[in-house]
Amino acid sequence: MYDTNVLGVLRVTQALLPLLERGAGGHIVVTGSIAGHLVYEGGAGYAAAKHAASAVVETLRLELNGRPIRVTEVAPGMVATEEFSLVRLRGDAEAAARVYDGVDEPLTAEDIADCIAFTVTRPKHVNIDLLVVKPLAQAAPYKVARR
Repeated sequence: MYDTNVLGVLRVTQALLPLLERGAGGHIVVTGSIAGHLVYEGGAGYAAAKHAASAVVETLRLELNGRPIRVTEVAPGMVATEEFSLVRLRGDAEAAARVYDGVDEPLTAEDIADCIAFTVTRPKHVNIDLLVVKPLAQAAPYKVARR
């Protein structure tokens, strides 16, 4: 989790930042999670990694202030994707399916892509620091309405 969510963000940013600085600027978008801002039982490792990723984003925004590079974190809540729950639950397909049982319309990958597209298509002088997006059924990481 840490390698992907923190070190991956650092390595990709370090590799691409010089190109953004030499060019006309750009936009760094990091897919975080509500777990980077709130914690929940059983989620210590994931929440720690996402908190760290959020800290990287906030630090980048400070370090790049005054340059034409926007920095955004999109922090989704419950997104129904095949891979996420399978990985989190160590390949247990039944347990992964139960995560979304009874939840009316969890978010989809397309919903998150749409949110990212929204942030990057704002006028160049507009920076969306943090976009938190959850399905209507989710009030917090640990509070989800189920039918």
